[in-house]
Amino acid sequence: MILGVDVGTSVTKAQLITRDGRTGPAHEARSTLYTLPGNRVEQDMDEVIGTVVTVVRAAVADAAQLDADEPVEALALTGQGDGLWLRDARGRPVGRALSWMDGRAAPVLDRWTADGTAAAVHRRTGAGMFPGAAGPLLAHLAEHEPDRLAAADVAGYCVDAIAQRFTGERTVDASDASVPFLDVATRTYDDEALRLCGLDRWRGLLAEPAPPGTLFGLLPKVAAELGLPAGLPVSAGPFDIPACGFGSGLEQTGQGNLIIGTTLACQVLADDPAPGEGARAEAAGMVLATPYADRYLRVMPAMIGTAGLDWLLGMLGVGIEELDALLAQSPHGAGGVTALPFLSTSGERAPFVDARARGRLDGLSPLTGRADLVRALCESVAYSARHCLEALGVDGDITACGGGARSGEWGRIFAGVLGRDVHVRQDAVGIRGAARVAWDALGVRAGLPHSGARIARADDEAVAFYEDGYHRYLDALKTARESW
Repeated sequence: MILGVDVGTSVTKAQLITRDGRTGPAHEARSTLYTLPGNRVEQDMDEVIGTVVTVVRAAVADAAQLDADEPVEALALTGQGDGLWLRDARGRPVGRALSWMDGRAAPVLDRWTADGTAAAVHRRTGAGMFPGAAGPLLAHLAEHEPDRLAAADVAGYCVDAIAQRFTGERTVDASDASVPFLDVATRTYDDEALRLCGLDRWRGLLAEPAPPGTLFGLLPKVAAELGLPAGLPVSAGPFDIPACGFGSGLEQTGQGNLIIGTTLACQVLADDPAPGEGARAEAAGMVLATPYADRYLRVMPAMIGTAGLDWLLGMLGVGIEELDALLAQSPHGAGGVTALPFLSTSGERAPFVDARARGRLDGLSPLTGRADLVRALCESVAYSARHCLEALGVDGDITACGGGARSGEWGRIFAGVLGRDVHVRQDAVGIRGAARVAWDALGVRAGLPHSGARIARADDEAVAFYEDGYHRYLDALKTARESW
């Protein structure tokens, strides 16, 4: 068995998964997200690591319930990417971690966009930056809190912060390191990209990416705390977006995956490290190194997703359990109501970058009902998904996962907008991806079949309607971008 851990932005989950794909109960623990003035969003690293300890101990107790003769073969870590998790040489936090949702570095990104730095870095590494990416955050701290950087030994991310505490290793997964300074083809940092951002002085804070297939050993003291054997192999990555892609079954180049979560992450598997044509045009998205040689993920991690839907449902006084019923009450096109779904205070980062991006609802009348508002927003998120996937160059089957994928009605909207069936995965997808990587590193080929997989069918009438709707969406977006 693999014990998989997925450290989300506010919820940490752990599950056991057997070689034949069965999973134990999912254990969860919440961590605090500090939202502060100045668009700052932070987390307490020690608290986050404490949630990992809590859920791992709970999952260890499930081994007997799975009625499997398999021992726990490895601890597989995945979790949130981007942001900035500063640590000293012993892995202790140097201040709170800066979340990927943090917006304090927006002025830095505005400067880099205006003077061409962001585009120049994108041409070198394929990484489009946004305020919560490591590059702008490092530059902000270098300008405003240089003493904090001077006190740090490593500027890393969530998963490698946990790995350092559990194994003592100063490391980073290549997927995390990919944004924004890694040459993903060689898996080495691009010194010119660092120089362009004025960060070459701080090059020593970047841990070298672990080679594919690297496993670390669990420290005896940590093992005793977790209830696991000392020296147990630990797999530290990839972070949650690529983990969900591989956990959803990405194997052939051109295949795509949607993570309909707090944000909408769209990704396509490629054998070429170059960004998609649309990504190059907008200097947006990212290209990630993966655990597999000559395989890359082109990613558009849009800021929109279920967070915007949660906001709208809350404004309407409606529970998430009513989503499918509401979507069924409103026809294609939501009774003439249309939306732009950019409801993050940090603006948007894919398939374009603009910290000023904001959402809107149009076409309202006294006949508009709650169902129309909800459907219009859900349709706009699906249009954005198509926009992202086209920019990435999707050319194959599409899978979907995440909380939003639980909705059958929303799944049918995505299928109609994308013009093809969508294969929905709902069972511990990120943990399955992390487990697959760990087993591959151990030289074990596990089956990992999905339970509860279903297909959201593309209806011909919906496909025809949404083809026109998509082009109207693009026109409305173009007009809005000129006014932000």
